[in-house]
Amino acid sequence: MSTPLPLAITMHAADNVAIIANDGGLPAGTVLPSGLTLRDAVPQAHKVALVDIPAGGVIRRYNVAIGYAQQPIAAGSWVHEKLLQMPEARSLEGLPIATVQPPVLEPLEGYTFEGYRNADGSVGTRNILAITQTVQCVAGVTDFAVQRIKAELLPKYPNVDDVVALAHTYGCGVAIDAPDAVIPIRTVRNLSLNPNFGGEVMVVSLGCEKLQPERLLPPGSFPIVDEREQALDVVCLQDDAHVGFMSMVDSILRQAEQHLRRLNARRRETVPASELVVGVQCGGSDAFSGFTANPAVGFCTDLLVRAGASVMFSEVTEVRDGIDQLTSRASSPEVAEAMIREMAWYDNYLNKGRVDRSANTTPGNKKGGLSNIVEKAMGSIVKSGSAPITGVLSPGEKLQRKGLTYAATPASDFICGTLQLAAGMNLHVFTTGRGTPYGLAEVPVIKVATRHDLARRWHDLMDINAGTIATGEKTIADVGWEMFQFMLDVASGRKKTWAEQWKLANQLVLFNPAPVT
Repeated sequence: MSTPLPLAITMHAADNVAIIANDGGLPAGTVLPSGLTLRDAVPQAHKVALVDIPAGGVIRRYNVAIGYAQQPIAAGSWVHEKLLQMPEARSLEGLPIATVQPPVLEPLEGYTFEGYRNADGSVGTRNILAITQTVQCVAGVTDFAVQRIKAELLPKYPNVDDVVALAHTYGCGVAIDAPDAVIPIRTVRNLSLNPNFGGEVMVVSLGCEKLQPERLLPPGSFPIVDEREQALDVVCLQDDAHVGFMSMVDSILRQAEQHLRRLNARRRETVPASELVVGVQCGGSDAFSGFTANPAVGFCTDLLVRAGASVMFSEVTEVRDGIDQLTSRASSPEVAEAMIREMAWYDNYLNKGRVDRSANTTPGNKKGGLSNIVEKAMGSIVKSGSAPITGVLSPGEKLQRKGLTYAATPASDFICGTLQLAAGMNLHVFTTGRGTPYGLAEVPVIKVATRHDLARRWHDLMDINAGTIATGEKTIADVGWEMFQFMLDVASGRKKTWAEQWKLANQLVLFNPAPVT
């Protein structure tokens, strides 16, 4: 068996560091194709200096200053996080505003999937009964009831994919009238209305909580699927009619069955690819993320936009250092200013907690070659492709337009996923380099591995292997098209993701910046 050639990958001709792509890294003394000899052993995904870099000199990747050398670094040396001083955050003043002339993207026509058309015009990729909770106090009862529904009722309704409880930790013991309370309240409201739930809104309430059902879902905020039932469907556990635990559970089952009957009558129909609402996210990122999986997602993002679909990218701290790239791509000055407002709001949020953006990078990110948040952000942004950014969402808001939207969320996988669900996501794409079994019960999650080794070891968790880009077996376009076709199959129910097959589902997590009382 021949020894693989050393692979050192640069992102831009002006870069003075490269990433070692070989599984297991490369030992000291290895001669790269350029003729450079490694002075140190360099782990996979970590950086090697291509030239001598003086103390204080710029360390450049993606043609961006990702740091400054803390000491002289000789060519061929391993460039790790302890050798870098992180640059200051980009000022939010004087940014380029809607300056980029976007490439002309030819419409992508003729692509369809089989989805569930809802009364409001939205389309689901799954047919799920979701039970909304007004408060954490009811979570145990609701979970017990859901298990019984799955065991006793769901087999009677084969066209219903699943039953999920929209559990959360909000609803009481909070400053419900604080200005920022609007964020968790509208998040729970919009979660209840996700297209994958078919317009069937069912609520379990305790009775004494601050977040009363009529405040969570006031008249007019939810669809009427049966003209005979104009009121919100609420099971209140403190109602006098409930005598004992099982009577509460039985009430939930009785109401659930009415919704299951209606959902079971639904059938998939052929709809254009423009009905996809895709949320893209990365987690457990490494230095491969920015040149394999995330560029492939970016290529696929452009395909989706060309097909008329909706795509959201998010994670404030993981794009903050590239804000100039985003504001320049805004479709209008108003969109650029909205992005700046979201960044400023989050800067202030972090300042109140006495932390800064450097807290974002994890030990796993660093082990995977990402030295700091600047380098991580450059690799994260490429998921957004090249299309103009046509809209901005604040946390918890519902998506109202097609095209590419920046949905402002924290970088936490679970909060970001929850907020993208609330925005109306019906399909999720998640890239990972270190590996995470992340999944959501409410929407299919397509997992993309950044490198061969992860795809090999986690062969029954990763849906797409973007590591083929690093080895030259496939191009970014090849993997982007593969992802697009896989999306259509998953959205149609013809294929299931590994997370779906294993029923891997993380808990939803609300973003609540308001005080807890």
